[in-house]
Parts: sequence; structure tokens; C-alpha cells
Amino acid sequence: MTMTLDGTSGITQMTGSIVMSGSTSGTTTIIPSAVAGSNTATLPAATGTVMVSGNMPAFSAYAGTTTALTNGGYTKIGFDTEEFDTNSNFASSRFTPTVAGYYQINASIQAGAGGSYEFSALIYKNGTLYKAGTDNVYATTYSAIVSSLVYLNGSTDYVEIYGFCGTAGKTTTANSANTWFNGSMVRAA
Repeated sequence: MTMTLDGTSGITQMTGSIVMSGSTSGTTTIIPSAVAGSNTATLPAATGTVMVSGNMPAFSAYAGTTTALTNGGYTKIGFDTEEFDTNSNFASSRFTPTVAGYYQINASIQAGAGGSYEFSALIYKNGTLYKAGTDNVYATTYSAIVSSLVYLNGSTDYVEIYGFCGTAGKTTTANSANTWFNGSMVRAA
């Protein structure tokens, strides 16, 4: 069965699914779940891209090599090993999403202990400090964690992770468990 809506697009009902054709190209197919009973999908009244859990950008990367920390300064941390990047928005230790929305951003930095010094993980948005995290002192290491919800416009906004260290000669630990950076979209704009 085909219903014409405006002469160029239409809806076709096939066995077990509905196919909607666009006015210029492309189709959207709706296939109900195999669960018995009725299912209702309610779409929000939104213009532009409507995100569903299956296509929201997310990434995770870690430091496969160390980063030398500047004494008393701010250093961009290198995250050179991607674990996943669902929308190809992570490159050169920077996350630049192409979908506007609110993103949960998280990072951890670890470096060898020794001496008494300040040690922080920081989220930078568009090259400027956005949020500062906390530090934890252990017997043999210093670890800093930062986490925040960040609005990113989907075109020019980006986030990076920096570290601050108050002692000379420190480098980050290079492994997936201790020096990492990840994020995911929580809600579209």
C-alpha cells in the first residue's frame, strides 16, 4: 500500500514494516520489535537532526605514550590511542563533535609522585580553561580527575584535556587505565 503525501514523497507499508520515502532521496524504514503487543514511538517536536541512542557521538581514547608536564604550567595531554570514536569526531587529542548538544566529558591523568606539588586535570573548551578537576595523592603516583557536562555547538566548539603540575620533571603515565579521555552526547541542543 502506498499513500502519496505531496506528489513526490510517500509512505509504503510492507509486511512488518513501514518505509517512508523522502521528497528528493533516501528512505526511512520503521520495523517494530519482535515483542508481542503494542509499541509506541513518540518523536519530539524538533527541527533538524533528531538523535536516538544509536547515533549519539561518543569516544574514548588513552595515552599510549607519555607527555612531559611543564613545571608550574599548563600542558595539553596527548591521547594517541583511540578505543572507539562513533562519529569520527576525535583527532589530535581533541574532540570536535559535529552534532550540537550537551556532552559528558571525563578524563584522568596520572604521573609519578615525588615531592609536594599541585597536580590537576583540566577541561579546556576552545582553547580556554572551562573546568578544573581534583587531585589524589598516592604513595607512588599522583592522579587527577575531571568531569563535567559541556555544551558544544556542533561546528566550531572543541574540548581538550590539559594538566597542571607544580613540580619539574614529571611525565604522565601511558596506559589505558590511568591516563584517559572520553565523552558522549547526553542530549541534543
